[in-house]
Amino acid sequence: MAIGKRIKFFRNRKGMKQKQLGKLLGFIGNTADVRVAQYESESRIPKPDLIKKIAFYLDVSSFAINVPDIDTDIGLMHTFFALEDIRGLKIDEMNGDVILRLDKSDFSTFHSMDRMLRAWLAESKKLENGEITKEEYDVWRYRYPELDTHQIWSKYPIF
Repeated sequence: MAIGKRIKFFRNRKGMKQKQLGKLLGFIGNTADVRVAQYESESRIPKPDLIKKIAFYLDVSSFAINVPDIDTDIGLMHTFFALEDIRGLKIDEMNGDVILRLDKSDFSTFHSMDRMLRAWLAESKKLENGEITKEEYDVWRYRYPELDTHQIWSKYPIF
């Protein structure tokens, strides 16, 4: 989810209008809602100090507003949170292990993602069982979906 969509998501979650948020941020008159609309449409990107103010007024971490850096633990956590919001990812526990699972109630997302994850699982099992090398596994992952023969995704050309 891009930064503009994140701002809009959390603003709506807070039940706040663009003009309200704009005024809290210090924008005056007609510019209040216009500036927030520009940030949400990403015709303008807020600077880091403004992101902190937006996060404060929306009662979230600035990490939740920014597009997460998945190379950091905090960024990865906020990616999981965004995936929970927009893709139905759920956290659960099974046999004492923490697991991530798909929400079956969103059938279209569940069905599509389930097929893709099962293809990944199949390739991972091949690696684990010595049927393919790590290099072959990596080629499959990094060229996905081009080389996926488990489902329809392999039929579509990648540009």
